[in-house]
This record gives sequence, C-alpha cells and structure tokens, in this order.
Amino acid sequence: MSLTTPDAATVAGPVLTPTDPGYAAELAGFNVATVQTPDIVVGATSADDVAAAVRYARDHGLRVGVRATGHGPVVEGNGYLTIVTSRMTEVSVDPVTRTARVGAGARWRDVIAATAAHGLSGLVGSSSSVGVVGYTLGGGLSPLGRQFGYAADHVRSIEVVTADGTIRTVDAGAGPDLFWALLGGRDGCGIVTAVEFDLIELSSIYGGGIFFAGSAAEQVLHAWRRWAPTLPEEAGTSVAILRLPPDPALPAPLQGQMAVHVRFTYTGDPAIGAQLLAPMTTAGPVLLQNVAVMPVAALDAVHMDPPGPMPSIERGSALRELPAEAVDAVLAVAGPAVASPLAIVELRLLGGKLAAPQGVPNSVTARSAAYNILAIAVPAGAAAELAGPHVGAVNAAVAPWADGAALNFAGQTPAVELPELWSPDDCDRLSAIRERHDPDGVFRRTA
Repeated sequence: MSLTTPDAATVAGPVLTPTDPGYAAELAGFNVATVQTPDIVVGATSADDVAAAVRYARDHGLRVGVRATGHGPVVEGNGYLTIVTSRMTEVSVDPVTRTARVGAGARWRDVIAATAAHGLSGLVGSSSSVGVVGYTLGGGLSPLGRQFGYAADHVRSIEVVTADGTIRTVDAGAGPDLFWALLGGRDGCGIVTAVEFDLIELSSIYGGGIFFAGSAAEQVLHAWRRWAPTLPEEAGTSVAILRLPPDPALPAPLQGQMAVHVRFTYTGDPAIGAQLLAPMTTAGPVLLQNVAVMPVAALDAVHMDPPGPMPSIERGSALRELPAEAVDAVLAVAGPAVASPLAIVELRLLGGKLAAPQGVPNSVTARSAAYNILAIAVPAGAAAELAGPHVGAVNAAVAPWADGAALNFAGQTPAVELPELWSPDDCDRLSAIRERHDPDGVFRRTA
C-alpha cells in the first residue's frame, strides 16, 4: 500500500492499517506493557517519508505519533497516524571535527560501533539499546554526565519535520527557538529525523558495579548517601535496589536474588578511581563485583540494564537533597521487608556539569537537582495490579525532597502533558513555540 499526498510524494516504507499483516510487529517496542492502535502506521525510511506522512495526516485530520525503539511514551490510538523511524539508522562520523550525524532510528550501539575505532564516544546512557534521538531530546543522562553534561548540551543541529510537512534544519543560530524547545522539550514541535552532535575524546574508563546482598540495603544505601557527594566530577555513581528474576542468563550469585547494586565510573587514572571507590567496597556482604578498566564501548556493563523487551511501569523524581530521612522513606516502601513488584529503585548522583548547559541553550529539566530517583515495576504475574501503586509509593515517599523530574525519567507521559517539569517562564516559552509551529495540534492532543 502506498501513501500518496496531495503533492504526489510517495512513502517508500510500509504503510499499514490494523487489518494488515505486520501491523503489530511494526509497532512492537521495548516496553511490551504498552499497546498502540493507530489508524495508520508508516515505516519511514527517510526524512522525505516522514514529511509525506505528516502532510497526509494533516490533510486527513489525523494526529501524528512517532516511535523508534519503543522506549518512550505511547499515546497513539484512534485518530492517529504513527510514524516508525526505526529504519532510519544511518550514522556518519567525522573524526577530524569529532562530530557524528545520526538518523532517528539509530541506537547508541550503532554510534559506538562507528566511533570506538577513533577513540571517540557520544554521551551514551546506561544502555546502548536505547535510541539516540529520543534519549537526547529528553536530555540524555549519561553515567559520564557529571563530567560532560547532558547529551543535549552537545548537539550542533537538528533535522526536523514540522507540522506543515516541511523538512528543516535548525541550530542555535538558525531557528534557535525551535532548537531550544526540541532539546529538552522533546514533544509537540515536530518529528526529528536526524541530529548532529559533538563527540568526546574518550576510549576507556574505570568502572563497573558491586552487588551487595539485599539484606544489607539499609547500610549500603546510607553508606552511599554519605559517600557519593564527596566524589569529583570525573566520577559518576548510582545505587539500585534490584529484585532479580531466576534468569539463567544472569550470573549465578544474582539469579532470583534481591541485591543492592552500586554503580561507578571514573574517567581518570584507574588507581585513583580504585581509591575513590574503596569506601564502598566494604559497605556490606558482596555477591558479585565487576569493576575494572573497560572500553567506553562496554559501558553497558556498569548498569547491566535488561537488554531485551519487557513490560514495565516507571516513574521518577528529581531530588534537591538526599538526607537520611529520604533514604529511610525509600526503604520503608521498597526495602527488603516489603513484598513488591518493583524490579528497580535507583538513586543517581547528579550535579557537576549537569547543573548548567555546557554548550548550547536548551530546555533540559531538573538542572538544579542533586539526585534522581527512578522506580520501575513489572506488571506481570499475580502482583501485576500492584505495579503502578508501588511505583507511585516510591515517588510519594520522596515527595518532601522532590523538585520536578528529569523528562526521560518522568514515566510514560508525553512532555506536553508535564508542564510542571519546567519553570513558569520556560513552560510559557515552550507552549508558545509549540503553538507557533503546530497551531492545529498535529503532534499533540488538544482539548
């Protein structure tokens, strides 16, 4: 089936409706707990395909949704045309200018494969399976962020299809308002088809993690709370309470266990990194440790996030501070004494270069936060109906110390429905830019 717009442009990729074979497979993503049912799904192969699909949707009264890897929010149902950009995986690297241009469907592992040979890296997150564009537009929080800032801070230009079906390239000098809104505001202004960003010169780090017995959660979390703020900007860390499945793919000591995982990265001398980490190595009984010098290409080994699709419900909060009372509040709702469907409750140290834009102005949220907390539950099995309430309970427990949220950790909600994440001035500016570039609400729900 071809999708022909009034100007006779034709989509090269597949165009499917709910009765067509392959419709569900085209929409499949990482979070299998979310289901989309748009009227039409378009498998875009280029920016021209995206533009043609947007023009068609606009002219036929359909709203437009987009997905690449399926990690982001899902809202598309009846009355929607969903554009899937997962085929747009082009990655080009210029080792002289230390820049990369990445298509909307590229994952971080695609970028790593292209940059590692040059001793360069982008600000990859905790998992290389995540799509580069969505991650970056939501800020892009890397384990290396305290030294280098958010991924959004390093973007040079953005190729975007706006609601009129036009392909534009914007940067800090050309289309600066749209550029600012996309970098941190993510949703509601257009569909980004490519980004160009600066790379960092870094080939290896000292890092990994220590898994402690879950029974030691209280002592480990309190030790981490005292230790983490003492670290220099070159070091990053997070700590997570994990309820692990009896998966034979996991290391034997972790299968079916509750564990507390302290993650650590350091970009300087490994000997200094080991000294910095030393206070945490005796925080409790150790189940497994995998801290060593590693190539940046192996950064996945630090967080050890699940590599494949899984059902999940998640929500996070940015924290101004992390006093002992906050840790106790988290343990009361997610610690070893609680029977829970929570798979992960993570606290991540922020600060450093994350506190202010390091390159171009952007609308990234939670700049003033000292920590981020994220709760993820698996809505499966007998306790499936408890997943949402337990995620909510974690965020409610830290509410006295919370100040908004980082957009990529705010949960399965489009940015346009989360005005509280921005200051009143930035929220007004975002709304004005969205209205100017999409007055008919092609990319967002309207009343």
